Parts: sequence; C-alpha cells; structure tokens
Amino acid sequence: METHTTICRFCHAYCGIRVDVEDGRVLAVHGDPDHPVSRGFTCEKGRNLPAQHHHPDRLHATLRRTSAKTAAGTFTEIPSEQAMDEVAAQLEGIIAEHGPRAVALYNGTKSWANVGFALALSWLEGIGSPSFYTTVTVDQPAKSMAGALHGYWQGGLQPISTSDVVLFLGTNPLTSFLVEGVKLPCPDSLRYLRDEVRRGLQPIVIDPRRTETAQHAAIHLAVRPGEDPTLLAGMVRLIIDEELYDREFVERHASRLAELRAAVEPFDLAYVEQRAGVPAADVAAAARLFARGPRGSAVAGTGPNMAPHPLATEMLVCALNTLCGRYGRAGEPVNHAGVLGAPYQPREGALPPREFWGYLPQPRVRGLRTLNWEQPSAGLADEILTPGEGQIRALICNGGNPAVSFPGQRKVRAALESLDLLVCTDSILSPTAQLADYVFGAKLSLEKPDYTRHLEWYFPTPFAQYTPAIVEPEGDVIDEWELFWGLAHRMRVPLFLGRAPLGPPVADPRPVDIDSKPTTDALMEIEAADSRVALAEVKRHPSGRVFDDARVTIDQPNAHAARFDLAPPLFLDDLAAVAAEPIPDAGFLLVSRRLRQVFNSTGVHLDALHAKGPGNPAYLHPADLADLALADGDPVEITSAHGSIIGVARADTTLRRGVVSMAHAWDTACTNALIADDVDFEPLVGQCRQSALPVRLRRPN
Repeated sequence: METHTTICRFCHAYCGIRVDVEDGRVLAVHGDPDHPVSRGFTCEKGRNLPAQHHHPDRLHATLRRTSAKTAAGTFTEIPSEQAMDEVAAQLEGIIAEHGPRAVALYNGTKSWANVGFALALSWLEGIGSPSFYTTVTVDQPAKSMAGALHGYWQGGLQPISTSDVVLFLGTNPLTSFLVEGVKLPCPDSLRYLRDEVRRGLQPIVIDPRRTETAQHAAIHLAVRPGEDPTLLAGMVRLIIDEELYDREFVERHASRLAELRAAVEPFDLAYVEQRAGVPAADVAAAARLFARGPRGSAVAGTGPNMAPHPLATEMLVCALNTLCGRYGRAGEPVNHAGVLGAPYQPREGALPPREFWGYLPQPRVRGLRTLNWEQPSAGLADEILTPGEGQIRALICNGGNPAVSFPGQRKVRAALESLDLLVCTDSILSPTAQLADYVFGAKLSLEKPDYTRHLEWYFPTPFAQYTPAIVEPEGDVIDEWELFWGLAHRMRVPLFLGRAPLGPPVADPRPVDIDSKPTTDALMEIEAADSRVALAEVKRHPSGRVFDDARVTIDQPNAHAARFDLAPPLFLDDLAAVAAEPIPDAGFLLVSRRLRQVFNSTGVHLDALHAKGPGNPAYLHPADLADLALADGDPVEITSAHGSIIGVARADTTLRRGVVSMAHAWDTACTNALIADDVDFEPLVGQCRQSALPVRLRRPN
C-alpha cells in the first residue's frame, strides 16, 4: 500500500488529504496534518472519495445514444476519439446552417475550478458563440449585480481574523464550507470560527434556522423567509438615523446617502418586526453591534440570494459595509493578491460602479439581460425552445446537471429532449446525461493533476498547492479539457489561456497548440505563466505552502479613486417593490438548505453519505409535524402553485415554525419541480424564486 498527498476536490474547500492506494484502488482518505490551512481536517464527503471513484454506476467509457430522444437513455459504448469525430462533424453542420450562437456551453459546479473550464470557454469564444451559461446565474447572480452597481473596494472586506463582528446572512459556512469576502477558511471552518469567537469575535447570524453557524452567534435573528431585505433595510435606517455610520469614510468614498435614507424610510423597526417576524429590539441590537465594530464585515449566502428581491438584499449588504467603512486600508494586507493567479496591486479606494450587461449579445427571451460575460441560465430552456435566429440547437453540458439543478424542471427537460445535439461530460449517468446524445466518461479528481489557481480567493492567506494524479483511471475516460481540445483540433478553432474565470478577455492571451495534444501539466504551465510564484516552485511543496513573499499590502489611493453608489436606480426600484408588498400571510414557506454530505447534486448517489436513509429530507419543526399529524420519517406531500413532490418528513428543532427546509438539485423530491421559471423571477437576469416559496403540506393519500 502507498499513501499519497493530494487535494480533496469533492467540493471547493480544497482540503489537504492523504490517500491510501493499493493495486490501483483508492482505499481510504485521511486529513493531511501538514496542510497549512485544513490542518488535518476532512469531512464525510472527502472521506467517501473511494466510494465515488469505485461506485458500480461509475462511467468508464464514452456512450452514444441508441434510443429515441424522448426515452430514458439507452446507449452503446464507443471510443472517445470516435465520439469527438462525430460530435465535431455535427457541430460544424449546425454552425453552418444556423450560426455559432446555436451552439451553447453550460459549465456546472463539478467542472468550474480547473483548466478544463478555461479551455471550454476559449473553445466557445473561438467558434464565435456568445451562448455561455454557468451556475453563477442559477443561485447568486445578485452578488455580481450588486457589486457592479455599487462598486468594488480594491483591497476587499476586512477579514474575519482582524474583525470584532461579522454578519452572516443566510449562509452556513460550517456546513457548506463556502463563504466569500470575510476570509473564514473553508476547510475546518468550525475550528477557525471557534478560535475567533474565543478571541472576542461577535458573529451575527440572520437565518430562519438556528444553523450550525448560528449556534456560535452573539445574536441570531430567525427571520421569516424572504424578508431579508426588510430586516436589512431596518438595520440600515437605524444606523443612519442614530448616526452610527463612519461619516468620514462615507463622505470621502460614497455618494447618494440621502437617497439611500429616503429609500429605507418605510422600514421602521415596528414595521420590520411585523413583516420579518423578529422583535424590534433584537433588530436594533444587531444593527448597533454591527455598527459599533469597529472592524468587521457582512456577507450574504445562497439562501437570501435564491429568495425574492435578491438585488435589494445584496445592495443592502453592500450598504452596511460601506456605511461602516469595513474595507482594507492602505498598508493592510490584501485578502487575495494571487499566488498561482495573475498578480495585481490594489490601491485604497473603490473601482467605479458599472453596468453588468452589454458585454455580449443580449438574450432573445423574456427581456432578460446578460451578467458580465455570460448568459442567464434562467433563459436557457426558452432559448432552446423559442424558434428564430439564434435558437440554441446544440448544448455541451460540462460537469453540470441542469435537468435537476434548474428551476422549471418540466420545461428544462423538454428543452433538453428537443435539442439536435446534447453532449455531456460526467462520471455517472445523471438525469441530464440520460437525455444526452453523447456522454463522455470523465476522470474523477484523484485521476488527474490539478492546482489551486482558480480558487485562491477562498484561502485567507497566500496559499497555493499542486497535485499530480495519484491513480490511473479505469477504461476510456477523459479529463474535461480533452473534449474541448479534441473539438478545437478537429474544427480548427484557436485556443488561448490566461483569462480569469468569467472575466473579460485578456489583451495578451497565451495560445495553445491545437495540433500537438498537450498534457494537463503543460496547460497549467501556460495558464499560470503570469503567476506571482512559479508553478515549479509550488510543485516542490506536496502539502501546499503559504508563500509569504507573495503577500501584498494595499497601496495609497490615487487622485482619481471612484465613489461607491449607495442608491443606484435599479436597487431603489427593487427596494420600493419590497415596501409595496403586503405583509405576508401565515403559511408554510419552503427554503433552500445546504446538506453537509453532498455538494449540490454531487454525492446524492453515494449510499454511505446518507446515514438517515436515501432521499431529500423535508425538515420541519416538531410542532409543525404534530399539527400535520406526521411523525419523523413519514412521507409528506409538498405542493406549490406549479407542482407537487413527495418528501420524507424529518424533525428539526432548529427551524422556526412555518418553514420547510430542503436541499435543491436532487433527482428525488426535486424542489425545482415546484417552480415555474417564467412566473416568479428576478426581472434582470431571470433568477427564479427557489427559496421562501409558498407551499402547502399534507399527508399523501
């Protein structure tokens, strides 16, 4: 038996692990005690990498459909090179007849943070198609929208390690291992948070559930689902009225304070209590604690971003941080300045607000807009189903599963079935792959080299790590980049590397040879040619390293620094719409939930990760279970205005009454079957209401 040091890539926390391997089989996973960030920590997902790699349903070949498009897929195995020949020929025919916009790429969570994503995007740009979709517009587009409209501070938010207070809104990093902005380390986040609380940090958690994170909070506000902007507007109003904000910072770095104050006028504390279901005194205490600081930041997560009015919510989070001046200043370290990523030198001051659309041809459907350099995923099904110039006729789904992860499940499935060509890369025959014409069996994490370039901003220090492949894959499986290099080679499409994920094209892209097939390591060398620390140096440290010589401090401001916009018109309109809504009626609201044992739809097929049994539990307060005459483990029918599913009821004392909490992106009890993507959606990029959804519950007949 051999033990190898590598990176866990089940999710985006990227913990350091050691893996026992014998005769080519992965036997066990342990935490790497030499990893400077995860420090020996692993979670149940990472410890089940052996089950993922050797699962009986694992794909070990490329499959070509042999059944009708409307039937559940039946396939035959063919060599991957032959499949690339056939796919390239069909794509060329579609482009010749319908134009390049007819070919789309959807990049899912599993293939987001690697060189394959970069090569896939370069290939799409090379054929001239603007039809690029990702998970960003499925769950949190308002974060990017608000940042663009408000403006970004170059030095980032004040990190948790130097903060007195932190506000977590609808995010539970102790379960998700994901949080941006405040630099709570994703690996082993519980130990880090405990250490900070012992130091004196006072967390504020706003969530309808007393989450694992909320259990360590100084203040927990169990807000009624969907009323996050109401509660935040009340906090902003109090901070302005009691003059608790940083007047000097606001006068120097922000504009339109008066307009912001006018916008929050309807949200006095009595009104907030009535709507949000949180005592006015508790809201006031949270606002004063946050404003008192003196250091600390606010961040929002998936929950409120998938609820109504996510733009208003994220803009109010921006307002809290700006009103209280919660950003790094000249002479302080930058949260993230790149190790393997391209270096930059930020100055004290804001980058100017900007529009977040206009970089690509706009969607054809429902008046939606692009988000920076991508199309809105909420419009993909309609772009496939709507005839006319630019109709999408071919889709490559790279490591994603839109058949269950997209709202409007029936329409999405109909759209996928109607495509002239659907190509998937995946390691199992997922619900989306079952509808595909070709499924390329994909390598899993331990079978391919990788590095941390694409996720460096999750780390609180200038950390970087590289890992080689540690086991050989079984059968004819490919790394995702091989598909796009193979298509580029056959279609004579130039390829380049060097741009940031989802960022603008770079002025000096680095070409990739499309005639001589590279290795993954060679591609990483090209991509990281501009890194602050050479990839060769990173490779010298198997457990990764904190590169102190890559630390960067914020420089002095220049004379032309921009000002934050506290009240852009799109935000004012959205907040006015919140104020105009009636006070919500009593009734059950379905909220989204992160489950520790899965990562979106990844892991739902691994039996070892479901100690309480398979399926997507419907968590309810025990008193609500009693009112419904349900016991823990009973089936429960959950019905919205648009559909119905059967879940398994589970008691959860941490929930407020009237809330049912379920994970999204499951193929059983899929909450996206309850949502119509063209009825209740954010009007700019079309993100659907996937949380705070009114539902009725009853025992099934």
